[in-house]
Amino acid sequence: MVAGGWTIHGVQPNGVPEQVLQFIYQWADICQPQDIHIMDGSEEEDAMLKKMMVEQGVLIPLPKYQNCYLARTDPKDVARTEARTVISTKNKIDTHPVTDTYSGKLGHWISPEDLDKKVQSLFPGCMTGRTMYVIPFSMGPIGSHLSRIGVELTDSAYVSVCMRIMTRVGRQVLNVLGEGQFVRGVHSVGAPLKPGEHSALWPCNPEKVMIAHKPETNEIISFGSGYGGNSLLGKKCFSLRLGSCMARKEGWMAEHMLVSGVTMPNGQKKYITAAFPSCCGKTNLAMLQPRLPGYKVTVVGDDIAWLRPDNQGQLRAINPENGFFGVAPGTNFQSNPYAMAAIFKDTIFSNVALTPDGGVWWEGMGPKPKNCIDWRGKPWRPSSSTPAAHPNSRFCTPLVNCPVLDPAWEDPEGVPVSAIFFGGRRPSGVPLVYQSISWEHGVFMGAAVKSEATAAAEFKGKQIMHDPFSMRPFFGYNFGDYLRHWLSIGKKLKNPPPIFMVNWFRRGHDGGLLWPGFGDNIRVLEWALLRAAGQLPASGRCVGWVPTHDGLDVSGLGDHPDMESLLSTPTRFWREEAAEIRSYFESEIGDSLPTEMWRQLDKLDRRIEVFSDYNVEEDEYHSYEPIG
Repeated sequence: MVAGGWTIHGVQPNGVPEQVLQFIYQWADICQPQDIHIMDGSEEEDAMLKKMMVEQGVLIPLPKYQNCYLARTDPKDVARTEARTVISTKNKIDTHPVTDTYSGKLGHWISPEDLDKKVQSLFPGCMTGRTMYVIPFSMGPIGSHLSRIGVELTDSAYVSVCMRIMTRVGRQVLNVLGEGQFVRGVHSVGAPLKPGEHSALWPCNPEKVMIAHKPETNEIISFGSGYGGNSLLGKKCFSLRLGSCMARKEGWMAEHMLVSGVTMPNGQKKYITAAFPSCCGKTNLAMLQPRLPGYKVTVVGDDIAWLRPDNQGQLRAINPENGFFGVAPGTNFQSNPYAMAAIFKDTIFSNVALTPDGGVWWEGMGPKPKNCIDWRGKPWRPSSSTPAAHPNSRFCTPLVNCPVLDPAWEDPEGVPVSAIFFGGRRPSGVPLVYQSISWEHGVFMGAAVKSEATAAAEFKGKQIMHDPFSMRPFFGYNFGDYLRHWLSIGKKLKNPPPIFMVNWFRRGHDGGLLWPGFGDNIRVLEWALLRAAGQLPASGRCVGWVPTHDGLDVSGLGDHPDMESLLSTPTRFWREEAAEIRSYFESEIGDSLPTEMWRQLDKLDRRIEVFSDYNVEEDEYHSYEPIG
């Protein structure tokens, strides 16, 4: 059908709300696509798009599995581009703290005027020769009062089929939307085609990448990258950056957190949320296979949580996503058997290796194949000096594939949260687990999260970086105001869930990991949930509450872990840590930091000195209450 001067496929204009049509036509006039396809979300449409991409060479079928495909990106388009990810507000301080020494690591600002100029220079004619796909999608169960709707315009069929996995896409979303509000997303790979010109297999424009967010008008504008976090606008762009801004206005929270249910031996189920930086085991924990008898873990979501206090003051969580966008390397039947059971059906893999039998392989998956085709499309052997799969290679898989999907994963009211966890990769000094003294102390713990940099961003090496709340790349507004919002949410909760810090990655003097991790992490969750229920004592330390010497169940572990080292809080380390946190607060956040955070840091300094001569049995300090 021809409408608005454009040939339209898929859902026809009479099935699209007028405000959405105006949005489509506005950008079509700017981007000048050859035609428009409005997605209906059907299986037939999905099969058609995949068939087209196979014929074009964009997707490679994987006959070893059921309806699975491999995509290879341009080597210059493999990760989030934080330096080119910007928030546009009238005042810079609304986007991020303003200090004399601000590094840019808590967000990048662009003025509305400069953004308009960038858009005017990048977008006119950018979709020439390509189809504009219109993706109506819901973040969260369609129709839930906790959910929000978006519409993404893109010239990438790859983005379209991945968005169908990661969100709820199609006619029903348009029907529910009606004339309601929606987030407007525009994405282009930035590679227009001249008449007769063939497209690159992975079109992109890495020199001109820009991912911009306009919180005041709920708009996302992305150019030049086809990589997941930059182009699947429902993920970090909507669910976290714009989501956090919407949450602040509406009294809820948008967080980089898993949501899982933990069923205990007595049959009682508790839900937890946990925030870890990318590549720090979040998906593995979300789908944990417990190594303690009587426990079962079910997954609501592995990456994003939207949290809201209900009318009774109970914090509740939904997973706004519909799929997994997991890091492949390191995923195997030992580390995450449930993920492995989920990913070989209806999945799109990106930048993994292709095996001769039509399957995939990545480092850490299992025995190396004798030969394969690496992520760049070149022959690879075990003797090769480069990895077969990119360190940030991914699987994009429907949640419904997960064999331990929680029955309440689409509950429109969300699930009740009993405990909140933060964590990161800290090779020294930070205990295996400790509990906050109060909600305010827990917010401080989240603000002070640090971790080794990972492959999901463009940073290289193993430098320890601040990653507050594991949200550092995803804040949609000033981090100081974000902390105030967390503090204010605590006041709305009748019984705020206790907050814990975990560190699976502490190393001994020989460089080896001290904790077995994976399925044995249930032992830490057990301790935390029993603490949350008031059923276990704990030892007071400078960081808060840690397990007593026999507080963690380590029965059945072949090699008894060095619990003294795992739970130690070396005075010298924590003096340096506290000083470094103070320097960070001063240099990066400055006057934007809430007074309560300075107060919590001062209390940490005092507790460090209280425990500086601590060298007696922990049991003597069970009744000691740290300064809080």
